[in-house]
Amino acid sequence: MSLIAPPLALYVHMPWCVKKCPYCDFNSHGLRGEPPYATYVDTLLTDLDADRADFGNALDGRPIVSVFFGGGTPSLFSPELIARFLDGAQARLPFAAECEVTLETNPGTVEHGRFDGYLAAGVNRISFGIQSFDDDKLKRLGRIHSAREAEAAVKSAQDAGVGNINLDLMYALPEQSLDGALADVDRAVSLQPTHISHYQLTLEPNTVFAAHPPPLPDDDDAWAMQEACEARLAAAGYAQYEISAYAQPGRRCEHNLNYWRFGDYLGLGAGAHGKLTDAARGEIYRRWKIRHPNAYLQAAGGPARVGGHAAVAAGELPFEYMLNALRLIDGVPAGDFPTRTGLPLQQIAARLAEGRRRGWLDADPQRLGTTPLGQRFLNDVIASFLD
Repeated sequence: MSLIAPPLALYVHMPWCVKKCPYCDFNSHGLRGEPPYATYVDTLLTDLDADRADFGNALDGRPIVSVFFGGGTPSLFSPELIARFLDGAQARLPFAAECEVTLETNPGTVEHGRFDGYLAAGVNRISFGIQSFDDDKLKRLGRIHSAREAEAAVKSAQDAGVGNINLDLMYALPEQSLDGALADVDRAVSLQPTHISHYQLTLEPNTVFAAHPPPLPDDDDAWAMQEACEARLAAAGYAQYEISAYAQPGRRCEHNLNYWRFGDYLGLGAGAHGKLTDAARGEIYRRWKIRHPNAYLQAAGGPARVGGHAAVAAGELPFEYMLNALRLIDGVPAGDFPTRTGLPLQQIAARLAEGRRRGWLDADPQRLGTTPLGQRFLNDVIASFLD
């Protein structure tokens, strides 16, 4: 079975934030003085040059379909620096005509009037890390903004002409009630973003919350919140298309869809991860960059910038593929599995049959997707594809 190179995206990691949140396990670093923002952007472009040299023909003729600036807090970088990166990236790789360019933003670090600058730089989608509209919950989460500041930042972006906006919301927050979770959804919907990411707060290893757990709702209460919030979002016109993603018609996040469909992406920046298909060699590679910003800057595009690089073993591909694809509510066409992994569908036939017998997987042989029961027990479903 031959591999076919999938769409190619670009993930750009901006590692600094004003203050590290106690629940966050991302590669983010609280500010201690002024970071070398301009030097970092230049290093990102040098990193891109080095990746292009390393991957060679595997990138030929493949346009970038989406760019995602994640962090950290990418909005700490000025519009001029975002423009410098995007202009430099487009000089090195072709961008698709409808390329989606997302910038993650913390409402507490946004200056009014800057959104028009980001639009002019080439950003066409803003993602706000709201998390809650309850000031007490924001304080307990370690957020630096208030509910009033969050609403003002979203309205400022809309006034500047940003037409594609995502709001990140969490539920099952410390001592949160069902009414509190629904109130957050209602406040979000009232701002009329095009997309809402709604996900459960979990205690991740190596975080402050993991070491000192706050009082969280139990599993039954968290499930009740999820179901009620899903219904409220659906009633407001936000269709669920992924476990934690809801969108107005035509406003799904293309960058994240590419992840879930097992697409390719180059990862630039400290700690950034990437995946690339080399169809000619019949290989799929994972590559990640060294995590600490200072070490990444010192490597300046040299070999030391790479924290790891490995081909994905054939035995790992079914799990890797399903880990992404089964997050999609409608699943994916069954024919995508062989073209994205290079493996015959027959290789996972027994596991598919068992998942359908249990009522976890859709009975339609032309699709790979979960049933509502499978969505509830998604971790178990995905684990069944481990080699």
